[in-house]
Amino acid sequence: MILEQLSIVNYKNIAEATLKFSPKINCFIGNNGAGKTNVLDAIYFLSFCHSATTVQDSLVVRHGQDFFVLDANYVDFNIFCGMKQGTKKHFKRDKKEYKRLSEHIGLIPIVMVSPADTLLIEGGSEERRRLMDLVISQLDRTYLESLTRYNKALQQRNAMLRDENTEPDPELMDLMEEEMAREGEKISHCRAVFVEQLTPLFQQFYETVSGGRETVALSYVSHCQRGPLLDVIRRDRPKDRAVGYSLHGIHRDDLNIVLDGHPMRREGSQGQLKTFVIALKLAQYHYLTRGENLPLLLLDDIFDKLDATRVEQIIRLVASQQFGQIFITDTNRDHIDQILSHGEFDYKLFHVSDGQITSAQP
Repeated sequence: MILEQLSIVNYKNIAEATLKFSPKINCFIGNNGAGKTNVLDAIYFLSFCHSATTVQDSLVVRHGQDFFVLDANYVDFNIFCGMKQGTKKHFKRDKKEYKRLSEHIGLIPIVMVSPADTLLIEGGSEERRRLMDLVISQLDRTYLESLTRYNKALQQRNAMLRDENTEPDPELMDLMEEEMAREGEKISHCRAVFVEQLTPLFQQFYETVSGGRETVALSYVSHCQRGPLLDVIRRDRPKDRAVGYSLHGIHRDDLNIVLDGHPMRREGSQGQLKTFVIALKLAQYHYLTRGENLPLLLLDDIFDKLDATRVEQIIRLVASQQFGQIFITDTNRDHIDQILSHGEFDYKLFHVSDGQITSAQP
């Protein structure tokens, strides 16, 4: 997958920019808050139909404006997205609007590594479920459909549980639980296979980046492991009614993260946490790779809080032929120069300041 050109209008702090990219490495250099991350976020938006930081589209419109536009030329097609405040967004492939945005997911595989990814370790289980869902959905549209049906049934069940004035209709409750169980078991199976296949890739990248200093492991924990999911969901229906929401189901699943046999959250240093996230995302990249269709790789300020050895290993990895088109942001030009010194490949440098993006000198 190659993004050749991107036009941006009124996206976050970027008033207007038209950028032509290298098919290999594109580097954005500038101070914090200049708008480097906003370029990567625009590229992310074109893959997932929403920002990496918010699902509320109105928040990406530049202050004082009432619309935004993203127009991108990839090697084989054009993607357009535009929205005016107060109306729905329009998402088009080769000038033809999608009937459902879910039809677009997976067309442009993408992996983004950012400082916010430490929430995968330090945050709640919903962050880790979101990671699994994000990756699997890019390869399996039926997974996304199952997830949509499960969440709809869960929301309806929870609405009945919260209603203090009316006792839930038993037959309707049965139907919602059966839907949750049916779709939930499909989802749990896909997640289990994903974690099993991802783990050796992740461990390999972690060992490379860390120099073999620590060992890491992943394991999937699901309510489906407690028995037939329908039985698990129904087991505590009175308790669910008392608290007003569903206590059991795949919406409570988690991904256990272990460093040297102990929970990463309690044991990991800042450098180890960041190493973990980067290794996990690089493993995710290879999991998404299918033949010659390499995902886009977005690396947002990844070198902070890493020692020189780990920085060097990451630089060697991303500069290798394992990866396709890469977009990198950094405040430190030295890191960029290190990457570019590791091979003779095509690249472009951009300087970003107050939302203005200009070509930089090599």
